[in-house]
Amino acid sequence: MNTIFIVLPILTLLMFDLGLALRPKDFRLIVEQPKAVLAGLTGQILLLPLIAWGVASGFQLEPLFFLGLMLIACSPGGSSSNVFSMLAGGNVALSVSLTALSSVITLFTGPFIMDIMTRQVGSAMNVHLPVGNLLMQNLVLMAVPIAIGLWIAVRNEQLAERMHAVLKKLAFPLLLVLITVFYIQNREIIMHEFPALGLCVTVLILLSMLGGVILSWLMRLTGRDQRTIIIEIGMQNAAQAITVASSPFVFNNDVMAIPAIIYSLMMNVVLLTYVGIIKRQTVSYN
Repeated sequence: MNTIFIVLPILTLLMFDLGLALRPKDFRLIVEQPKAVLAGLTGQILLLPLIAWGVASGFQLEPLFFLGLMLIACSPGGSSSNVFSMLAGGNVALSVSLTALSSVITLFTGPFIMDIMTRQVGSAMNVHLPVGNLLMQNLVLMAVPIAIGLWIAVRNEQLAERMHAVLKKLAFPLLLVLITVFYIQNREIIMHEFPALGLCVTVLILLSMLGGVILSWLMRLTGRDQRTIIIEIGMQNAAQAITVASSPFVFNNDVMAIPAIIYSLMMNVVLLTYVGIIKRQTVSYN
């Protein structure tokens, strides 16, 4: 089975759904809440790749897994972060805005960072990054679907809401299908590498969330905004990382997607635990 025929449509659909959920007002938070937006974007665009590089180096990951971990860090926040922010009593409007902004910004910062990492790490295994192909793929699979979804939302908000209500129910099952297909095709190497990579991606998630705490403290953010920043930096779009790794137009390497597959599992475990702790604390205070 050629996984690309599953991966590409799923990512395109998820990005279209994100566009349907956006409104022009979501981008106004840059002016209305500049400190919160700056904290979130700094964490996702700058801090997370640095943490991933440090973790990958510390665990001495082999080149393909090293690049796979960096792909996660260079991906934008996923739409699931909006749901987790709501469950944690966070600032959902801020979460949506950060997801939208990071999705646009990482279209360009991701290829730049990955080009540097590939030159540094990938040359040992003759792995090269066609930067132009990655930029074009990002525009076609992400920017265009988001723009179409946003256009529909602006033209007919009720239609966009109905479509989003259907697609958001499909998002998680589609991600499960994607992960299942990759697991079936790569189950032996996934099972063999899971103990080390599972620990590695968990450390990445925890350090990313800690980075959210520190950035929130520096920007003097508390409560709902702080919880949102922590979740946004801790949850990345694993589907995009899988797509870039497996795409025949970019890396064309399913093994490189394995860190993202394991990340998608551990991300939900760690963030659900975090939400549970928040809810327990809220009940205790009440």
